[in-house]
Amino acid sequence: MVGSRAPADLAALRANVVARAEAHGVRLVRFLYCDHDGIIRGKASGASRLDDRLNGGIGLTVAMQAFTLLDRLATVDGMGPVGEIRLVADPETFVVAPYAPHTGVVLVDMLTTDGQPYAADGRQFLRRMIEWAAAHDLEIVAAFEPEWTLVAPRDDDLEPFDRSLCFSSQGMQGPAAFIDDVVAALDAQDLTVEQYYPELGWGQQELSIRHAPALRAADRHVLYRETVRGIAQRHGLAVSFAPKPWPDQPGNGCHLHFSAWDPLGANRFAGPGEPHGLSEMGRHFLAGVLDHLPALLALTCASVNSYRRLQPQMWASAYRAWGPDNREAALRVASTFHGQESESANVELKACDSSSNPYLALGGVIAAGLDGIDRGLEPPPPVMVDPHSLGEAGRAAIGAARHPTSLGEAVAHLRADRVLMDALGDRLATSYIAVKESDIEGFGAEEESFEYATHRFRY
Repeated sequence: MVGSRAPADLAALRANVVARAEAHGVRLVRFLYCDHDGIIRGKASGASRLDDRLNGGIGLTVAMQAFTLLDRLATVDGMGPVGEIRLVADPETFVVAPYAPHTGVVLVDMLTTDGQPYAADGRQFLRRMIEWAAAHDLEIVAAFEPEWTLVAPRDDDLEPFDRSLCFSSQGMQGPAAFIDDVVAALDAQDLTVEQYYPELGWGQQELSIRHAPALRAADRHVLYRETVRGIAQRHGLAVSFAPKPWPDQPGNGCHLHFSAWDPLGANRFAGPGEPHGLSEMGRHFLAGVLDHLPALLALTCASVNSYRRLQPQMWASAYRAWGPDNREAALRVASTFHGQESESANVELKACDSSSNPYLALGGVIAAGLDGIDRGLEPPPPVMVDPHSLGEAGRAAIGAARHPTSLGEAVAHLRADRVLMDALGDRLATSYIAVKESDIEGFGAEEESFEYATHRFRY
């Protein structure tokens, strides 16, 4: 948290931001946050007032953490027209935006007017979960691996950029100039690109960036989304991170990779000689995530549209199961790389998408995993085939239950999950659930076509 740094260190960081902004001719700096529906919102400061804004923050009505995907105000006590918080910049997140002229971007913590952490802030929640992990002598390292659809605006709607095949060189060549600009823009912000390829769906892309400690991993996903969108607009295109932008096309996931490291720099998930290379601690952590998964989905698959993606035999995961390199399981134990076995040991959560707030999604995974460690949970037997092929009796024998099939069902599980509710805290949990229930009601009153179109445009 900004307030946890020594005043002199904080002053130096803020002065550095001002100096960098001046050196790059920045005229506006966007103070950005991610809301409960995964929408990136914020305000901007003129360069002439940047020093003041970095020190005092920017005012924001408390009502904004009750706003929904449909820009409706959910009913939450204390989140109406009266009251204000501050958007206080984390100066370590400042970047000069390569996609907007004379613009800087900084991510924020939400603080009360007396300088205390705002209880409904997802970024503060992730900070608390990081502290909980630190109490176990663990640092969580993570990477979000987003899929998205490159689209071309057509007649007040969007359509896929192309109809190329999965992993095809043709699919790489078509948007090559756009992808080149995206990679350059990410590199300019120290967001190191790992892999890129065209995915299965029409116009679908997957471009991943390097892992980082938990808070920075979530921050990087926000900056990534802003960058890809911004570069697309410069090319006269658009992108959609929606979980299921079209009913006849594959959905867009945002797979979450995670591991836990000790203070000496050792990966505690690595288990040389253990089954699937996963340590005892790694198994406990995985078992905790699996145990809380029905509730956790309300945080990681956070939109009404998400549950159209989580269908059997769609490589998105539909059952509460795990397995080594099983891309139909909810949790995949990723195979390690030769010569880097310890460093590359990690677990992937398939049931995650970009409609989630990355701070809430990752914070929820940490809470669930640490609970698994505290309780010494062991996972059920790994699934070595597509769980759907086992049939109901086979799945029941190993506890591979079907995921919740709607956001409403997932939210009901979240309400009943004391570990996750206590971790979120009353203010955050209450406002988050209210926003989700408003979304459920709003989209439930409309045709399916409205749901698809709205998510296509909003994400």
